[in-house]
Amino acid sequence: MSEYDFDALVVGAGAVGLACGFALSQRGLTVVVLEQDAAIGQGVSSRNSEVIHGGLYYATGSLKARLCVAGRRRLYAFLESHNVAFDRCGKLVVATNADEGERVAAVLEQARTNDVEGMVELTRAEALALEPELRCEMALLSPESGVFDSHGYMLALQGEIEAAGGAVVLSTPFEAATPLEGGGFSVRAGGAEPATLSVRYLVTAPGLAAQGVAARIEGFPAQTIPPRHLGKGRYFRLQGKAPFARLIYPPPIPGALGTHYRRDLGGQAVFGPDLVYVEEENYLVEPDAAEGFYSYIRKFWPNLPDGALAPDYAGIRPKIHGPGEPQPDFRIDGADVHGIAGLAALFGIESPGLTSSLAIGEEAAARLGL
Repeated sequence: MSEYDFDALVVGAGAVGLACGFALSQRGLTVVVLEQDAAIGQGVSSRNSEVIHGGLYYATGSLKARLCVAGRRRLYAFLESHNVAFDRCGKLVVATNADEGERVAAVLEQARTNDVEGMVELTRAEALALEPELRCEMALLSPESGVFDSHGYMLALQGEIEAAGGAVVLSTPFEAATPLEGGGFSVRAGGAEPATLSVRYLVTAPGLAAQGVAARIEGFPAQTIPPRHLGKGRYFRLQGKAPFARLIYPPPIPGALGTHYRRDLGGQAVFGPDLVYVEEENYLVEPDAAEGFYSYIRKFWPNLPDGALAPDYAGIRPKIHGPGEPQPDFRIDGADVHGIAGLAALFGIESPGLTSSLAIGEEAAARLGL
């Protein structure tokens, strides 16, 4: 009989928190996942593009590069074995002029460095043979990119955790944690039925709340908590037939991958996200933002009709860098960073966090020495 209520506690039941819980439960641990909302995946995980990223762009040797490629390979296998819908539709990274051509060539080089399979450079004619509505000078084809049902994925992760004897507890916010003398933590949970739980391991993966949660762990050094920036991304839906079968991406912009096109699993076309830094959580999609979308999209799809874009939804990305600052790597901090044994604290898990989630879970377990 364990001296702890659970072997491990995870804060946050989004895709990454659930993937961490899954990784720990696969190691034979009893896991409880605390979620402040009344359902899983209501934060960052519910407001994204549902894209499975190939791993093309990320800096050599970074966590993003390694975990995106490893996570993507694991993710397709997981989705297949759990009957979760996905479409490995492929993606075109397009250059609409010579300047973009140089940037796209750099993406190809980085993709090959990152061990992304199957990358192909296409001439204009080859790209148009695949997508006749496209305007481009050249393109890259990433056949491993796709889209999937992220909520179905999270339900499957929850099912795995529960099948292994764990629990996902909703409407139960994390309030505080105190390291115990003999190892482990006393964790205080709020909600309608407040409780105090003892656990051997603690993983914090609460997305936008990462900094606030870390600050409520006794002894967590404040200087190791990165700044919190809110990067809002808005999406517009096309009223009409989807023009492309594949994902269409421009070259990446500083701090993000740029406004892109996808055809969702229902067959509808969605454009986004853009990137606007905001001071507080606000999920309004301002209709006047459409103007910028029209001019941007027409660079690669000149036939976009006037009046065809309708405001859809917005997401907030948990960025740890501000406007104009270089985009940092994921932070999966173990005791070597914060000095607290048995704790893995995650910060800045934005794109490609969803694609990387299964590999992030494995990495968090490794940070705990498991």
